[in-house]
Parts: sequence; C-alpha cells; structure tokens
Amino acid sequence: MSGQPDRHQRLAVVGVMGSGSQEHSERAEPLGEWLATEGVHLLTGGGGGVMEAVSRAFHEVQGRAGCVIGILPAAHAREGPPRPGRGYPNPWVEIPIYTHLPETGRQGTHPLSRNHINVLSSDVVIALPGSAGTASEISLALRYGRPVVAYLSRRSDIPSLPQAVPVEGQLEGVQRFVRARLARRES
Repeated sequence: MSGQPDRHQRLAVVGVMGSGSQEHSERAEPLGEWLATEGVHLLTGGGGGVMEAVSRAFHEVQGRAGCVIGILPAAHAREGPPRPGRGYPNPWVEIPIYTHLPETGRQGTHPLSRNHINVLSSDVVIALPGSAGTASEISLALRYGRPVVAYLSRRSDIPSLPQAVPVEGQLEGVQRFVRARLARRES
C-alpha cells in the first residue's frame, strides 16, 4: 500500500499513541517516516512527546499523500468556548480537530476524553511507550475492535498492557502488522 492513492480512494488512518512528555524518538521518528511513505494519514492526540516526534518525522517526508491529524483535548475552562490545552496542537499538526473534551491521562476512557475519537477514527492503532493515557487508548482499541500493536522494547513500557496486544520490538514487525490489517480493510 505505498505510493500515491487513487484520488477517489479514502486514505487509511493510522493512529499512533504514546507518551505526551517523552519523544521516544528512536521509535517515533522511523515510524513516522515509514508511515509517510505508506499513503496513509497519521492521527495523534496532537500534543508533545511521542505525538510531536512521530508527527514531525511524518511531516518532513517530501511527496507524502497523507496529512498529520491531531485530535486536541480542551483545557478545563470555566467560561467561554473550549480551547486546547497548553502545547496543543504541536507545530506539525496539519489538520487540528478541536474538541470540547477535557479528560486525559488516567481519565482516558471517560466519556469526556478525546481518546474515543483517536481510536474510533483510526483504522489501525500503534502504541509506543507511554503511561496511563496510552494504556487507556489501548483499552479503547480493544473495546472498539480496532487492530492494535505495541512497538516497545519491553511489554512493561506501557503499564498493565493486556496480553491480547501483540508487542513488536522491531519496526519490521510493526510494518507487517499494519500492512496486513490495512489489506483486510481494503478487501
């Protein structure tokens, strides 16, 4: 599934979830570069850390077909319209989706969390190292039946990672997983 798609074909959306504070660039950057060559859109939570690193790498690939989409949480505001939290969107987000949804982190499965949109809008979910927010997105991917793979050095890089989630230590394994799931989507 590489190269330029037919202009009437909907591009697949690959969601990449991970730490909002640490980039884990040794995984995020090659992943972003590879996804940009696959003719897909990249979806993240639009913030820092892994989200920013994978978005930057994806964005910098020349001639890519897809866009960088960021689903942004709202800051807790007492008055006026909802606004994104500090650091949202990161500079690489091309299509920011502003939400009214403030819950994040340990509250990531709460109905007022944007994580539901992150997962439901993704055809495939890739999880990089992260904490409670990443774990909640994985939980939602399993709940909603979205294919999910963890790209980690150790299963413990995401707390309480369910055994149902395959872990790949190398990019090649992630590539095989994603390509196989997207091929099923197309058939």
